[in-house]
Amino acid sequence: MARLPRFFVPGIPLHVIQRGNNRGSLFHQINDYNVYKDWLKEAAQTHGCAIHAYVLMNNHVHLLVTPSHEESLPKTLQSLGRRYVQYFNAAHDRTGTLWEGRYRATLIESEAYFLTCSRYVELNPVRAELVRHPHEYLWSSYHYHAEGKSDPLLTPHNMYQRLGETETTRQQAYRTLFRQRLSGETLEAIRDATNKAWVLGSDKFKDRIAKKSDRRVAPLPRGRPSLGRN
Repeated sequence: MARLPRFFVPGIPLHVIQRGNNRGSLFHQINDYNVYKDWLKEAAQTHGCAIHAYVLMNNHVHLLVTPSHEESLPKTLQSLGRRYVQYFNAAHDRTGTLWEGRYRATLIESEAYFLTCSRYVELNPVRAELVRHPHEYLWSSYHYHAEGKSDPLLTPHNMYQRLGETETTRQQAYRTLFRQRLSGETLEAIRDATNKAWVLGSDKFKDRIAKKSDRRVAPLPRGRPSLGRN
């Protein structure tokens, strides 16, 4: 089956996943994480890509981003990817590719899903049973959103800003969101949309995106009737 073209709509964020080749490690030591973050920040600033949330797992990366133009995200990841793989191969005495190939991305409706996706991203280490709480994992945006720790990589999204009038109230409100688990239905919806390049949002939002694109934005309904025979 042919790969679907990626979406881009100005001002609408994307959930992005990039994996290591054959699920191989992307980070072996603390300096690897720091180098990746620093160079992601540089590439994103150069190519006009706002990073709102992230988690750096051992063999994959999740990002929530808003590109300023159609080439922002691909150029950001291409620039970072080439630079980082050269560093990683030299630092760890290896050769060859590091990335799985094409990154995966889906448009998300901010009002309905942005904060949910942010939680999904930052809860990855908990679902992977690496930690019991996102606070315990060093390499995510949780520490910025929930604890107010400085993170030059991040540009706060307006949905986060609307959680409160002050930094303290925003952080408190954000921590409150983590008191409830994401439902299995929500997890499946996020995974399905991102892995299959569908749009994540309401029917109204999907219709809006469909009018701007030249392909379907969601799978066909199950049990679709056959066209019959003449």
